[in-house]
Order: sequence, then structure tokens, then C-alpha cells
Amino acid sequence: MAEPPNETSSNNSVDAGPWSYARAGVSIDAGDELIRRIAPRAAATGRQEALGGLGGFAALTRLPAGYVDPVLVSGTDGVGTKLRLAIDAGQHDGIGQDLVAMCVNDVLVTGAEPFQFLDYYATGRLDIDVAERVIGGIADACGAVGVQLAGGETAEMPDHYPDGDYDLAGFCLGVVDHARLLTGAAVVDGQRLLGLASSGAHANGFSLIRKLLALDPAGAPPLDQLLTPTRLYVDAARAVGLALPDPAQPSAITAMAHITGGGLTENIPRMFRSNRLAAHIDLSNWTLPPLFQWLRATGQLAEDELLRTFNCGIGLVLCVTEGQVGGVTDALVAAGEQVIELGSVETRDPALDPTVRYSGSLKP
Repeated sequence: MAEPPNETSSNNSVDAGPWSYARAGVSIDAGDELIRRIAPRAAATGRQEALGGLGGFAALTRLPAGYVDPVLVSGTDGVGTKLRLAIDAGQHDGIGQDLVAMCVNDVLVTGAEPFQFLDYYATGRLDIDVAERVIGGIADACGAVGVQLAGGETAEMPDHYPDGDYDLAGFCLGVVDHARLLTGAAVVDGQRLLGLASSGAHANGFSLIRKLLALDPAGAPPLDQLLTPTRLYVDAARAVGLALPDPAQPSAITAMAHITGGGLTENIPRMFRSNRLAAHIDLSNWTLPPLFQWLRATGQLAEDELLRTFNCGIGLVLCVTEGQVGGVTDALVAAGEQVIELGSVETRDPALDPTVRYSGSLKP
């Protein structure tokens, strides 16, 4: 009969003591040093509602002032396998903005003001310099749109992640008056759809992007372009009267969609409360950016596959009341946005018609 394994003589041998947490692979000193480095950048994102600073067991905050009937809105996300590309390339500075934007934009499309963010950073062995770059990028992105980086968690887990790897998750809290929630209930036939330009693939579709990069490394866009951070649309929302406490004038926006995983095809219908509404999108109204042209050509992607995988140059879609398109467009352009008239809302037969109907063709 075989004898039980001997921990002191197997490949998983454990030497005699003395032992410490650091010898087991977790450095408390490194964690303390990381907090010391990032604390000033996190503090720079502070808001007047915040109670306390970094280092507590939980983040404390009052609700922002000015809301009449406040509703809390929360969201969480990661950055997918774009992280693999960033790690392999050693480009860690922009991935923090991806994390913030993926969460903040999801909260934003409810009409809410994002005001607090927390991050989770997990790694096998804490590289303080890399972690500082990543979390510093998170802090910078939060500060750029007035969101407080209230805290987070840094987890060092030896033997769980390979050396050099790390993972990220983000958590965002927002607030909106109940009467100003964008639920899709105000969307009706004939309203117009406007698109705001993306900065690239954002943080979606990278499992396919990395496969195509391996197929055509010479013809691929530069890594800097592939790793361009996801856009933050908070300033755009504020420009049209959203993400603000109880403004005097109602917004002309009836719904918004953040174009994430699932591309245009899957995300635009999430704006609609009624299953008898559909989006009609004229693909000839904008030019497919070079990154997506390369993806289509290299992967021989059918147009419907491209549209349900990638944002195709459109990062956010707004549903606008008829007659307000000009004013909304002017406000967005003044805020620095590139605005595309995508199409309109129309009625459909749920038994027969798709939730997104495309006409025209994407221009190369």
C-alpha cells in the first residue's frame, strides 16, 4: 500500500522554520509602501461628502447635496483580456482609466452622477512600481471626472497568479433623483439616436483582437493605439443636463447606452423599456475607424459579427427627443465630443423584427 505523501520530501516540500508571512510570499511592508505612494493621488480626488481617508475598513460618504429624492446607482466591471495585452507590453499607465471608465460609464447611462469609486488589485507578488502605475492611473481618471477614489483592496496571493500578472476590478457608486432616472420608459417612436465617438476598442473584444494580432503582427495597429484607454463620458452627460443634481431644465435625453461587450447590436436595445421598439441605424453615417478596418480585414469578419463584437467607433449612444437634436449636438460639440447621427427609434413586431435594423454599409 502506498504511503501518504511526505510534505518535507515531495516537490511541494516545506522547509523547517522560522517562517513569516513574507517568506510565504506576502509582503506587508510592500503593501504599506504602496499605500504611502498612492495616498496623495487618491486624496487629490476627494470630495466634500467623503468622511475619513484611506486605511479604514470601509469607505464612508454622505450623499451629494442637491438631490430631492435620491436613488443610489452602483456598478462593477473589469477590463477583460485587454489586461493581458497591457501586461505583456509592460504598458500599465492607461489600464486604470479603462477600469474607471467601464464602471463609471455604466452608472452614467442611468442619468446618475458617479461620485465614488473603489478598486481591487490582485497579484501573485506585489511589484510596487507596477501597482503604483496602475492605481495612479485609476486615481487620475477619477480625478478627471470628479469621482472620489475612496479606497480599495490590494491582494497579494502567491501561487495563485504567475509572477508579473495582476487582475483588476472596479466598483462605482452614483446618485440620481428618482424622477430623473433614465429607465427607457420615455423612449418613443421617432426619437433620434446620436453616437459619441469612441477612442478605439475600449475594453471589449480583446480575446479576438489578441488572436488577430498574432495572425498579422506586422500589419497590426501600434500597441499604443490598441491600448488607448476607454473614454470617460461624464463631461458629455453634464453638457446635456445629466449627472447633475436637480437641474432647473429637464434634459432632452430619454435614454443612453454604453457600447461595451456585445457591440452596437446587443447594447442599443438595452435602452428600450418596450419590446415593441427598435433602433434603425444607418451605417453609412460614419466612417469605420482604421482599427476596426484592420480587424474586419484580418479576421475576415462578417459585418454582423463586427457590429455585435466591437463598438465600431461609437462609445456611447443617446436617445434624443425629436426637435432637440440640434441643441443637444451643439452642446456636445462644445464639450469636445464628436457626434454622429446614427438613426432613429421605430416600432417593431416582436415576433418578426430585430431589435436593431441596419441600413447602408460601414464605410471603409
